[in-house]
Amino acid sequence: MATIFSKIIAGEIPSYKIAEDAENYAFLDINPLTAGHTLCVPKVETDYLFDLPAERLASLTAFAQKVAKAQKEALGCKRVGVAVLGFDVPHAHIHLVPMESEADLNFKKERVKLSEAEFKEIAAKIAAKIAAKVK
Repeated sequence: MATIFSKIIAGEIPSYKIAEDAENYAFLDINPLTAGHTLCVPKVETDYLFDLPAERLASLTAFAQKVAKAQKEALGCKRVGVAVLGFDVPHAHIHLVPMESEADLNFKKERVKLSEAEFKEIAAKIAAKIAAKVK
């Protein structure tokens, strides 16, 4: 049975897509810690990040780096925090969280509520920074 992330990648469930390449997909977390909280996932369905073959892990990490740089530039945050948890969805993923302080990376805090328009605007800003780097 496909995970929710596989369904998002396949376009069966809508997402606020940030970027995609042959092996990876990035989209906004719909229950974000901060505005711009993004998930980077491999297209291959693997439960635990460190069970990915080394070349796939390297690909995902390099992809996440591009996304994080675009987030920082687009959103003007001090840092982009990185977290690997993987308890909620059995599909490897990396959380990229725009941060102003360490408190922003607390997964127990109340989540930010954003409108559909805000999600779309944030996704477009980050995606535009990635697209500008590709040219």
